[in-house]
Amino acid sequence: MNSKPDLGFWKLWNLSFGFFGVQIAYALQSAQVSRIFSTIGADPHDLSYFWILPPLMGLIVQPIVGSASDRTWNRFGRRLPYLLIGAAIAIIVMCFLPNAGSLGLTVSSAIIFGLIMLMFLDTSINMAMQPFKMLVGDFVNEKQKGLAYSIQSFLCNAGSVVGYVAPFALAWFLPKTAPEGEVPATVTWSFYIGAAILLLCVVYTFAKVKEMPPAEYAAYHGINPETTDKKAEKKNKDNMLRLLVKAPKVFWTVGLVQFFCWAAFLYMWSYSTDAVANQAFNTPTTQKVEGLSIASQDYTDKYFYIGEEPVIIDGKLAINGIEVDGSPMPANLVITAGTDTVIKDGQPVSIEGTPKVSPEAGMIAQAGATINVDGKPITVTRQALTISRLSQVKDGDIITMAHIKGTDKTTGKVVLEQTEDITVNGDVTPIVHTVLNSASKQYQSAGDWNGNLLAVQAIAALLWAAALSLFRNRRLGYSLSLLIGAIGFISVYFVTNQYLLFVSYALMGCAWAAMLAMPFTILTNALSGSHIGTYLGLFNCTICLPQIVAALCGGGILALFGNTATGAPNTVMMLVTSGILLVLGALAVWNIKETYGEKKTPAQEFDDIQAAEMAANENI
Repeated sequence: MNSKPDLGFWKLWNLSFGFFGVQIAYALQSAQVSRIFSTIGADPHDLSYFWILPPLMGLIVQPIVGSASDRTWNRFGRRLPYLLIGAAIAIIVMCFLPNAGSLGLTVSSAIIFGLIMLMFLDTSINMAMQPFKMLVGDFVNEKQKGLAYSIQSFLCNAGSVVGYVAPFALAWFLPKTAPEGEVPATVTWSFYIGAAILLLCVVYTFAKVKEMPPAEYAAYHGINPETTDKKAEKKNKDNMLRLLVKAPKVFWTVGLVQFFCWAAFLYMWSYSTDAVANQAFNTPTTQKVEGLSIASQDYTDKYFYIGEEPVIIDGKLAINGIEVDGSPMPANLVITAGTDTVIKDGQPVSIEGTPKVSPEAGMIAQAGATINVDGKPITVTRQALTISRLSQVKDGDIITMAHIKGTDKTTGKVVLEQTEDITVNGDVTPIVHTVLNSASKQYQSAGDWNGNLLAVQAIAALLWAAALSLFRNRRLGYSLSLLIGAIGFISVYFVTNQYLLFVSYALMGCAWAAMLAMPFTILTNALSGSHIGTYLGLFNCTICLPQIVAALCGGGILALFGNTATGAPNTVMMLVTSGILLVLGALAVWNIKETYGEKKTPAQEFDDIQAAEMAANENI
């Protein structure tokens, strides 16, 4: 087997440069996905469920891409075709995802569309990211791997910071609010710019990196390109379960720490925007109608119609008309009070998500005022009120519950399925939840600020990673880092100043640094022989599975905390939960008994730390 030659700095740089663009996409996903779904109209209790997709896609896609690329040879190379496919899909999806609320869909349809886009985005980013890790293994010799991983780590962190701060920076040039249900231009253009940078990075990589032909690759890696040992490959797969059973104890003790740590950060990604909006931006709340209570029975999983007219439209009671001095008027009209349009096309006009009048018995004008109805002035003697369709329901009326199948292209009417007619015999009242007003200026400012906080966290992690190498007792450094991170999470509960939150998130960065470096370093020190790669692949499950479990439990945990004084879900307590999980992780560290499969030099341990950080980053 031939020795790989030394590479110049710029060749090492070119191998990893694409990581910059890929990590921008990942940062936008981490910081903005919950904000996007909240803006569309998702219930805060459902936010964690959406985060099942990223770790699940990482768990499935990365091993497939790695295995498939090992067997790929074509005119574009061995790894680069997967970069091209993944990046192309990611670029397209990044242009669609932030527009999920702008396509004229119902809230539930927009959320489903957003989930599909999120699934494709995370799948494609994983596909685009995996080749860069493999290119280092293909091209770089053992002596230069430390430098190669350092370059990759720098580009990874630089991309993260750019992605995190992009919406805040664009707020200097673009409006940070949008019509209710739509994502602000600051977020949309952040995704557009991120997609453009990713495209440039891919073009640059294809222009600068030329993969080895099969014969040359075989010569450097001791492979016979003419034969494949399928029997050995099958045997290797069969041995995975046996290797897992025989895994060293440190595999399981570090895995327990991983469970607490990754669950903690999953809740941070899910609820950070809402927690910041609650704590530091005095975000107003709004009422969201989730369903109807008919004769004391609650119904929340279907749409409601009286005849062909909806009762609830995107979380608000539908207007049936207005009442002027006791006389009803139809809903399909435009009403102006003074110079202010308050109802248009049968729906209240909103400012930053807050309707100017309530759909149910909302005061339009009082005695003596003049309103314009479809351009005709009317002087109000007593009062003018809105009338909701629900308020007109009486005993004996029929309410139809149904799912929406779609829209008839010919008539434009909604097509219903799984219909169920209920004859009203008792009170009919709306089931109302109080949530943060995601269309408000305060909420969208909090969303931009959350990106800045995550950027500070990433920078603090980079600095703390250097300090970790000074700890002679690795367990002490690991445990202390997690405790510092726990303090950061729990402190958010007490901080109401947006600038002081920088301190909280910087402390979280200390835990993040330890999570990326320590587990893989401790594990690789305990392993030797030919099964290191298999064990590292299995160990990636300790990153993905805790996030999936935490995502499934998130809504139920949030419900336990009740609401804040404003009535909104108490999302800041989810960050406190993260802090408690990190405390448990810090205690579990002391259950780890470090062992060594082989004695390593300081330089080799440094290389292991660099490789460990990249391995963890690629499984977020």
